[in-house]
Amino acid sequence: MTTVHAKGSARSVFSKGPGRGDDAADRALQLVLASLEDSKAEDIVTIDIAGKSALGDYMVVVSGRSNRHVMAIADHLISDLKDEGLGNARVEGLEAGDWVLIDAGDIIIHVFRPEVREFYAIERMWATPEIEDGTVH
Repeated sequence: MTTVHAKGSARSVFSKGPGRGDDAADRALQLVLASLEDSKAEDIVTIDIAGKSALGDYMVVVSGRSNRHVMAIADHLISDLKDEGLGNARVEGLEAGDWVLIDAGDIIIHVFRPEVREFYAIERMWATPEIEDGTVH
């Protein structure tokens, strides 16, 4: 399931897999999305990767307006995850602020500057198998 959150609206691009039933991952996802909204993250995209990858259940891709905004979004999210007892997330790239990867277990979060996000096109990489399978909704 890919969900695009844009200024209060969301649209589903892919259908959710059957029988997921992972309430902990879903609750963690809601916390992550609330934290990102609170930090004014832009172009929030949620991708359901359960069954497609052993990395986790969800991947969230967002943009910050600048290096400082990317770092602030990441810092705020890391703090919120700790405050909610979701442990210490593994973090890469926080110093540079171009692309911060936060591994929160069931959820992998990518925080990009817009130019870097466009270059790597993470969303397209994960959407490709769905398109090939003909399951686009």
